[in-house]
Amino acid sequence: MFPGAQLLCAPKLCPTGTSKSVAHSLSSMKLILFIIVLLVVAAPLAAQSGRRANPVALPTPSPEQKPVEPPKALATEQAPQVTAEKNQDYRCTDDGTLARILESESGNNKGFLPKEVDTRAAIISKPNPKYTREARRAGVQGYVVLKVLLSSKESIDRVRVVRRLPFGLTETAIQAACEIKFKPAIKDGQAVAQWFTAEYVFRLADSSIFGP
Repeated sequence: MFPGAQLLCAPKLCPTGTSKSVAHSLSSMKLILFIIVLLVVAAPLAAQSGRRANPVALPTPSPEQKPVEPPKALATEQAPQVTAEKNQDYRCTDDGTLARILESESGNNKGFLPKEVDTRAAIISKPNPKYTREARRAGVQGYVVLKVLLSSKESIDRVRVVRRLPFGLTETAIQAACEIKFKPAIKDGQAVAQWFTAEYVFRLADSSIFGP
């Protein structure tokens, strides 16, 4: 007999063997339904458990941005170049730059003229100035006249501009004058300061093509 047909037989109408068969069929169906429900419920869980959890991406720490420091000024920054002017006095410096002597700094700049001393200052060496590149390119030539105060201590006290030339020629002439070596003038048996006129001639023909 078909199992579905057994379900349509009431207990009192069906034979005893048939009732037991029906009860057994019901138990089997319940077991099958239970297994089906268990499989339906367990399948998603098994799928989730078998699936690897995606690793959580941690945020990448951004590199620490250091504050940008302003460029440091050069320790050896050069001072603005001084342009030598006519009738101005300048002091010699160790680095070859010009230092203008102000009137308040003049102090006692007493110096004798050559005719006022008993023995004139003796010039030992008088270096030549350099021709500047700008003056050579501009074709400037001529001469620079300086009055140099030769101190009693065998050093250059100051340099005064009497006649100048442009394009740095006056400045190079002053630098050369600061390198003059001499023996001081003598007056009344003592070394004294004396003014000395230094002329520097600049000729393009004498300048070296390999110069500055």
